[in-house]
Amino acid sequence: MTRPRQGDLQTKAQHMGQKVHPFGFRVGITEAHKSRWYAPKALYGELLVEDQKIRRYLDDRLNRRPPGAAVSDIHIERTREELKVIIKTARPGLVIGPKGAEIDRLTADLQGLTGRNVSINCIEISNPDADAQLMSESIAEQLAKRASFRRVMKMKGDAAMAAGSKGVKIQMAGRLGGHEMSRTEDLRLGSIPLQTLQANVDYGFAQAFTTYGVIGVKVWIFKGMYNEVKESELESNAAGARPRARGRR
Repeated sequence: MTRPRQGDLQTKAQHMGQKVHPFGFRVGITEAHKSRWYAPKALYGELLVEDQKIRRYLDDRLNRRPPGAAVSDIHIERTREELKVIIKTARPGLVIGPKGAEIDRLTADLQGLTGRNVSINCIEISNPDADAQLMSESIAEQLAKRASFRRVMKMKGDAAMAAGSKGVKIQMAGRLGGHEMSRTEDLRLGSIPLQTLQANVDYGFAQAFTTYGVIGVKVWIFKGMYNEVKESELESNAAGARPRARGRR
């Protein structure tokens, strides 16, 4: 058996897919961190695990139980005295509840979970059809109800473009339509400049748990360049959470 030459190994390495998470790629450049706090080294791990518990609890409570509150994102800020949770949702009425009863219950539950003073703030998503995470969750929900994946993909892509997006890419992978072999299908409308950090590209991922297996759904939505958007139109108004355009050097 002949050993492969060094040149052959380098060529193979160059052709392998080098994938990076779209959000992690932009953190600190055009996207703000979703957890904003400082901690000494001894406490850092504990707070990190606590953040994850909060996110899982809120996702299970608000998104996985009917009627879903359509929560797209959860930001966490900490000070010495307070833990602030910022929930971005398309249905703030379901999160807040009648006369604020539901949000009070959530606050009490999170205080019991963390043992800290908790405050919850809701930010309404004014255009849910142009939110990648909400779109991926909606597609996954319809796939679980046995809807035709091509029809759902086309319908959601058209809705995103009608909502003012400049481009949308939807990708599904798994046993689509219940077929024996898994495969990947995608739909692209408009332009999606994934390598341009100046571009405001929203990314969402969800899983559809069907009777014949899990189907992964990824959505990319291009909303335009950061330097074309007015500062007041950027949707996050949380402290330190404002995405920003890259400075030209």
